[in-house]
Amino acid sequence: MESPFDGRIAVITGAASGIGYTVAQHLAERGARIVGVDLNDSVLDLPAQLAGTGHLGIVKNLTAPDAATETITETVARVGTPHILVNSAGLALLDPAVDVPADRWQLTLDVNLSGTFYMAQAAAREMLEAGYGRIVNLASQAAVIGLDQHAAYSASKAGIIGLTHVLSREWARSGVTVNAVSPTVVETPLGKAAWAGEKGEKAKAEIPVGRFAQPAEVAALVAFLAGDDAAMITGSNYLIDGGFTTV
Repeated sequence: MESPFDGRIAVITGAASGIGYTVAQHLAERGARIVGVDLNDSVLDLPAQLAGTGHLGIVKNLTAPDAATETITETVARVGTPHILVNSAGLALLDPAVDVPADRWQLTLDVNLSGTFYMAQAAAREMLEAGYGRIVNLASQAAVIGLDQHAAYSASKAGIIGLTHVLSREWARSGVTVNAVSPTVVETPLGKAAWAGEKGEKAKAEIPVGRFAQPAEVAALVAFLAGDDAAMITGSNYLIDGGFTTV
């Protein structure tokens, strides 16, 4: 039986760990060839950890000039024209708004927002010519609600949603969809450590379903938006937060 992503090439940023790693596993198990991109050189070990063959790991600092173009150029040369881009690379540097240092503000925007845009731009140049593409950007519930000490993070993630709206309108007629996924806290190893103990229990109690999201739940939503069944969906932001933003 044919798998839903057989023959599809998926570029995933932040693929060495966390949500990006889980998305890579999820899509590979369903037939996709994965190009994992990460600043951490452990991404070079990713192909051996995934189901199937033909995967590629690329070490790249996406804040560097031309990094996105170089990544897509290498992808096309070594694997083929990408069908899917998942922008999962990101960081969260938390400070009270009055104390946010300029360098931490700028780094957050460079990684979360600019990195997402430049990867989408570089991938779309290939996708638009091919007449097909699925781009899924990882935003956050912090993009649509206020959270203490999240000024830089929230601004960067809100920018991703605005960017998603614009790109979806510009590229829809060429067969390229662009959507965003906005999780609450996700129980990756980093998420578990950051939200351990009383802090985490208090946060869970504020979520109607009473828990944080699982990486596999986020990956399943990303996979749906990256598939052919979601061809009529573009420009949308999907919250996966257990009802928190409805309260």
